[in-house]
Amino acid sequence: MSYQKLEQHQQQIHRFSHLAAICGWDQAAMMPEGGNDARAEAMAELGLLIHQKRTAPELGDWIAKAESEPLDEVQRANLGEIKRQWQDASLLPGELVEALSLAGSKCEHAWRSQRKNNDWAGFAPNLEEVVKLSREVAQLRADALGVRPYDAMLALYEPGMTSARLDQIFGDLACWLPGLIQTVSEQQKGAALLLPQGPFPIPTQQALGQEVMGLLGFDFAHGRLDVSSHPFCGGVPTDVRITTRYNEQEFVSSLMGIVHETGHARYEQGLPRHLLGQPVAEARSMAIHESQSLFCEMQLGHHPAFLAQLAPRIRHHFGEQAAFAPDNLAKLYSRVEPGFIRVDADEVTYPAHVILRYELERDLVEGRIEVADIPELWDAKMQQWLGLSTKGNYRNGCMQDIHWTDGSFGYFPSYTLGAMYAAQQRFALEKELGSMGEVIAAGRLPEIFGWLGRHIWSQGSLHSTDELVRRATGEALNPHWLRQHLEQRYLK
Repeated sequence: MSYQKLEQHQQQIHRFSHLAAICGWDQAAMMPEGGNDARAEAMAELGLLIHQKRTAPELGDWIAKAESEPLDEVQRANLGEIKRQWQDASLLPGELVEALSLAGSKCEHAWRSQRKNNDWAGFAPNLEEVVKLSREVAQLRADALGVRPYDAMLALYEPGMTSARLDQIFGDLACWLPGLIQTVSEQQKGAALLLPQGPFPIPTQQALGQEVMGLLGFDFAHGRLDVSSHPFCGGVPTDVRITTRYNEQEFVSSLMGIVHETGHARYEQGLPRHLLGQPVAEARSMAIHESQSLFCEMQLGHHPAFLAQLAPRIRHHFGEQAAFAPDNLAKLYSRVEPGFIRVDADEVTYPAHVILRYELERDLVEGRIEVADIPELWDAKMQQWLGLSTKGNYRNGCMQDIHWTDGSFGYFPSYTLGAMYAAQQRFALEKELGSMGEVIAAGRLPEIFGWLGRHIWSQGSLHSTDELVRRATGEALNPHWLRQHLEQRYLK
């Protein structure tokens, strides 16, 4: 059967992709400085091999024949994903894939030192090359799919989503979010808050982080924790690699960064193993992926009941401090304070960071702005949303993220869509298990992850995003649930 040939072919692609994922993790977390040029060339070569596999001439014929073969529901869903990935890959010539991989590796590697040095002048030419090639990719995809260039890129991360729908969703956020930020900020003014006093040795932070990962059910037989310039979750479901970054003067950010990445990792580790190697066993979309990390970090990790469980663990590792009292930790992790850095932002101001980046990358991909325009526009939008100026502060402004360095345009909306899905999942979960606070306090964390496993993780890509969410929560994406969550947690 042609379908069986496709399955075998997908297993080969999966194994090549496994190697690429581990090479990418090593490049970010372990590789010595001088290894980048050779690594970039090797990864570009591997990327080209994977592309050739994805676009092999016989695939079109196999797919056409398989569509008329007797397949069960899972096989039919898998065939649909194989066809979608084949069509996506077939739109791009191998030379363009290789050129973008090389440009992205060069840009990302240079960014690590250029960001530290606030060197926009050095960074911009590398980014311009990535943008030029990404625009070629976007236009080729757009012409073939009959959509806008940015929508063609968005579909790589969030199939079925469009910029028109995003404009509506984010437009609704823009109507109430600035007011909520202002109200909560004013309510919190003058509130008694004790800041933990460091230093907090990095080995101790690592030990605490690993203990919390264990509390959250991370499988250390199939994953590990390391350090990188930008926290991420990579690898494959049987070998998940997560990273964080540490600051000896404060542990609050890195600890929740680990909780966030553990959410990603639990999703990967919970994908259907019996289908591993097939597209149907992959994560449904980046927004669904982000919903799992944000569920873990915000719905669970920032919940006062969970922080009460963390408090004794924190004291065990760092000693006694009044700042480690559960009620103070709850205040610390619910503090709303506009800041420059997206990854350090509280969950109330976070969507503002995402909308800013969405608007810039949409216009950048579609040629309405150029790389040279980014710093000024970034500063204007930061002042509009958060009242902060980034003029001349590239390191904490438009150079802070890794995503654009490799051409990952269309990714940023996933973060706020993920927050919306996470809130919606929490309210659906509570209908079955009871309030989150009571479940956490009773030590029933496995039941929470069991619910996510049944409704999200084990489903892989069997269904479209809307259908997956509808089956889990009773309705497709509804931004109302994020607003309800934020108002419940932050308005006193």
